[in-house]
Amino acid sequence: MKKKLLISFCGFFSIFTVFAQQTIITGSVKDGVTFEPIPDVTISVEKTTLSTETDAKGVFVFSGNVPLGEQMLNVSKPGYQTKRFPIVVNENRTVDLSDITLDVDVTTSQGLFTITLSDDELNDDTTGADNISGLLSSSLDVFQRTAAFEFSPSFFRLRGLDSDNGSVLINGIEMNKMYNGRPQWSNWGGLNDVVRNQELTTGLTPSAYNFGGVLGTTNINTRATNYRPGGQLTYSSSNRSYTNRLMASYSTGLMEEGWAMTVMLSRRWGNEGYQDATLYDSKSLFASVEKVINDKHSINFTSIYAPNRRGKSAPNTQEVYDLKGIKYNEYWGWQDGEKRNSRFKDVEEPILMLNHYWDISSKTTLNTNVGYQFGKTGNSRLDYGGTRLNDDGFPIGGGSNPSPAYYQKLPSYWLTPTAGPNYANAYLAEQEFLNDGQIDWNSLYQTNLENVGNYSTYILYEDRNDDKQWTFNSILNSELNENIILNAAVNYRKLKSQNFAEIMDLLGGNGFLNVDSFDGFQFDLQNPNRIAIEGDKFKYNYNLFANVLSGYAQAQFKYNKIDFYLAGSVSKTDYQREGLYDNEANTGNSLGKGDKLDFTGIGAKGGFTYKFSGKHLFDANAGYITRAPSLRNTFSNARVNNNIVPDITEEKITSFDASYIFRSPTIKARVTGFYIKTEDANEISFYYADGVTGFTESSEFVSEILQGIDKIHLGVETGIEAQVTPTIKLKGAASVGQYTYDNNPNLILTADAATAPQGPANMKDYKVAGGPQGAYSVGFEYRDPDYWWFGATANFFTNTYVDVSPLTRTANFYKDPVDGLPFNDYDEDIARELLKQEQFDDYMVVNLIGGKSWKIDDYYVGFFASIGNVLDKEYKTGGFEQGRAANYRELRDDMSNDTRVFGPKYWYGRGANYFLNLYFRF
Repeated sequence: MKKKLLISFCGFFSIFTVFAQQTIITGSVKDGVTFEPIPDVTISVEKTTLSTETDAKGVFVFSGNVPLGEQMLNVSKPGYQTKRFPIVVNENRTVDLSDITLDVDVTTSQGLFTITLSDDELNDDTTGADNISGLLSSSLDVFQRTAAFEFSPSFFRLRGLDSDNGSVLINGIEMNKMYNGRPQWSNWGGLNDVVRNQELTTGLTPSAYNFGGVLGTTNINTRATNYRPGGQLTYSSSNRSYTNRLMASYSTGLMEEGWAMTVMLSRRWGNEGYQDATLYDSKSLFASVEKVINDKHSINFTSIYAPNRRGKSAPNTQEVYDLKGIKYNEYWGWQDGEKRNSRFKDVEEPILMLNHYWDISSKTTLNTNVGYQFGKTGNSRLDYGGTRLNDDGFPIGGGSNPSPAYYQKLPSYWLTPTAGPNYANAYLAEQEFLNDGQIDWNSLYQTNLENVGNYSTYILYEDRNDDKQWTFNSILNSELNENIILNAAVNYRKLKSQNFAEIMDLLGGNGFLNVDSFDGFQFDLQNPNRIAIEGDKFKYNYNLFANVLSGYAQAQFKYNKIDFYLAGSVSKTDYQREGLYDNEANTGNSLGKGDKLDFTGIGAKGGFTYKFSGKHLFDANAGYITRAPSLRNTFSNARVNNNIVPDITEEKITSFDASYIFRSPTIKARVTGFYIKTEDANEISFYYADGVTGFTESSEFVSEILQGIDKIHLGVETGIEAQVTPTIKLKGAASVGQYTYDNNPNLILTADAATAPQGPANMKDYKVAGGPQGAYSVGFEYRDPDYWWFGATANFFTNTYVDVSPLTRTANFYKDPVDGLPFNDYDEDIARELLKQEQFDDYMVVNLIGGKSWKIDDYYVGFFASIGNVLDKEYKTGGFEQGRAANYRELRDDMSNDTRVFGPKYWYGRGANYFLNLYFRF
């Protein structure tokens, strides 16, 4: 008996000795208030694939292939503040992290920043909607957070780039539009509670889903099993874009028989936001259902339907703002006692996707996805070109511009040599604009009713594009060994985009003649002199087709002192236009399918992170990308013909960045230098110009093709945060850049079927517009142990520039449109002053935010409130030169006036504004 006990004891001791000699990381996680164990907390070793979760007792254990040396442990769970712990792992030793505490994250539970951005800034049509890639993120990096939450209302763009340089995915399916390369955030607006599960990369750093762009990748994960069981009810009030919002969400968690479901409903509405008459009406529905078939296979179905309709606001000249203030909006007028906006954006594009997840082994996964998006995007406006046929069969009629801010209705017009100066009329125009200054809907109806045959001179119509897009892809991730991870994917996207104008309201008339009132051309020769009624297509009608096949492969190598990666991609893109109208001004080149265009894109990137220690790191990334131009910048005027941009080719992007990173339990900091060069880009614009050469008339509505654009984006971005006490955190961030044109691109004008090459536009060294090139922020957060908190930031912006008109920088500027010869009174010194790029004044914006939450049994109740621009500072966030005064004499005469008639049009930021949010989580 004693012998058996001795053998058993020795055997137990041997097992214990083997266990003790293993390399182990273990610990437990508890609630910071109740000190109760927290299950299902994710514990991961950063820069590796090692990850585990706490059990029902809040305990976790890592053993086996645990990396040695200085590591960073990440402890996270939705609804709690994420914590990171630097640790040192020694061979055959145990790292014990017992009784880690997590505090409820009030900002996460309330969706603080997601609410204020995705529902507000991201639904704007102006460049403010295009400022930051990945705005829905709550990145741990203080600079990224500051850029998204503090800089974005000032039209700030990360590294001065448009959002088409970053990829936004949902469940691995790319959501960037093929028309312009940008994500349409409003397609999932209002669904804050269900789009917060995100995996983020910044810059060129590697993503497990795609090759990405130079601004990184954001993947929104909507798998039903990833959501915390329970629900949340939210009410919000604001004076920004909408005035009210209600949200409700619920997740079942994984149920018996392997089913999980998450649903969400949301409604946002308001008769008026910060700008006058900007009505907002949006409904959002979300459902995600997952079936876990077995431990290898799972299928998830996601549906998103978020129709939204909102009234637009206009950019204005400084004269208009001086007379009416920064809330003024020219697009509306009174009708039957209510404000009626003539310009609405209406988006209704449901998203359906089916995702299959296959765990081939413990180290290899294959994710295969099918996505389908369809629906419509419409932008309404007034048309005042309605005509009728006279006895000889010629169109006659047409109306005056109904805009109350049309230049001939403003006082400055009556003070020009052309119209005066007529001080009496200037005074009358000023008083009429001050006392009213809105669209006269009644006069539009009256004109139509009094017309012969009640034909409509004025109508309300909508520019529509109805898209149908399929996406198929398959994403492979495999841990080849403890040091090497392989990522690869193949992707195919197919788009059919129907584009047309549709009559919404005849404004009391009986029909609208489908003829161009300016030159009498038929919009559709196959149906001449057609009378269009409400619901009919008219003016233009065409399809765009696009196919993109792409693939990428990436290898990540992770070692104790250095991590590095290499990645490559290839893509094949084809575009084609199909005209459905035979446009008389472009007959022979408008009806039917045009040539199919093919582009080949390649990408190569690599980078490394060198870990001097757990606190000090150096990171560098470099890449070269060629990509197809967007559909928008490929066809010179797709509404009327099949013409493409001459000699069009792929865009080329070269990017490099290097960072020093410091991280400790109390201080986190990063400083990054970056260089990005873009070559062979194209931009297409449409406007009315006076004083152009190369056409029969010197005043024309033109399509401007700026071809072969090179730009350089050079700068430094930095962020630092310090937990100076357990309750007080100080933070600061800055971005200092210089974003300039690097060449003199070629400029071509077209009008109807005519083409007028203008030669090079002298753009080199002009600043690229698009928000401030210098942005700085300092602030603090106070978080009380009793779950109330308060924060304030002061944000300073500098080096913001107006977007210059390329046409005035061409030879057209100094040529007489009559004979094409140089002006005999041209003065280079005056010209230099005329063409000087306007720089806006520097400004500072102060923001406040605070809130409180309570835990009642298993429920959470809380609120927060934010006040933006507390000091009510008025500031310009952007603007553009009008191309109307297109030559030296036109521009000189316009700028000689005390108030410019065709001065730049500006956007102003909001004055003091607020956002209030109440929530109940169960």
